[in-house]
Amino acid sequence: MSASLPGSRELPESQYDLNTYWGRVRHTAGITDPSTLFVGQTGLERAKHLITSYKQGEIKQMTPELWKAKKIVDSTLHPDTGEPVFLPFRMSCFVLSNLVVTVGMLTPGLGNRGTIAWQVANQSLNVAINYSNANKSSPLSYAKLAQSYFLAVGASCSVAVGLNSIVPRLKSLAPSTRLILGRLVPFAAVASAGALNVFLMRGEEMRTGIDVFPVLSEADKAKLASEGKAESEVPSLGRSKKAATLAVAETALSRVLNSSPIMVIPPLVLVRLQRSEWLKKNPRYTTPVNLGLILVTSYAVLPLALAAFPQRQKVNADSLEEEFHGKGGEGGLVVFNRGI
Repeated sequence: MSASLPGSRELPESQYDLNTYWGRVRHTAGITDPSTLFVGQTGLERAKHLITSYKQGEIKQMTPELWKAKKIVDSTLHPDTGEPVFLPFRMSCFVLSNLVVTVGMLTPGLGNRGTIAWQVANQSLNVAINYSNANKSSPLSYAKLAQSYFLAVGASCSVAVGLNSIVPRLKSLAPSTRLILGRLVPFAAVASAGALNVFLMRGEEMRTGIDVFPVLSEADKAKLASEGKAESEVPSLGRSKKAATLAVAETALSRVLNSSPIMVIPPLVLVRLQRSEWLKKNPRYTTPVNLGLILVTSYAVLPLALAAFPQRQKVNADSLEEEFHGKGGEGGLVVFNRGI
């Protein structure tokens, strides 16, 4: 993100009020904008140059071009490392990456092996996205990463496949009810497995804690600027396990909030559309229509779900471990990167 670039003058955090839900929705819509995927390395370097010029005082005020540059940088660079997130695992590519897996999961006549293979692919993608966008205060060793991967994929796939196997056994239900459940359960499996995946993949954060920082007052920011220091140079107060648990739990819940409308709306709309004369006469369009419904719903709900909680979460220092009591900044608050 822009905070990782050189310069002591900080950019405004957002065009919108991040203390309100709709402000966060509008901000998150920019971070998840798929058009940022096409800027390329040249576009990213130009955006970084513009932001650096502002932070070093060469550009005096925010302009539409500078806001666009900030959107590109915020959607591309990890806020902790300042390094680009691998393109398929960025939140701006979240819908498109998941759509590829969804196409595979909706392939007719998969059988048990095909279903399991695509569930492994789906949960592997979840692992990659969760790892790439996690708080990086507690980096994983390759051994821990492999262990977390196999644990997350194994447990998540077990939940998903287990739930999917329930519907065929519900023979006492009416055919129409079984049809609706047959549409809903696969997505319920994906949602619950996805939340479990977050906890298992980011478990190291909860075990070792994540960095928390004091919330700076305007006077603190002015003092740093006069000393030629950036806000990103403020040292961590230490690592908090309670902050990490809150960060991981909120991220897992946001995944469920994202999956739930996708789990409900497209299947139910499709059941309705399948009763129409057009789709009865053209059943080959069922899968493309389903994918279209999923794509539209996914783009609509992603900013709504990710904005449920601030990415930079502020909490009272006294609500964390005893070592942080009385060490909060403005208003007794500390801040940490929740991940996304």
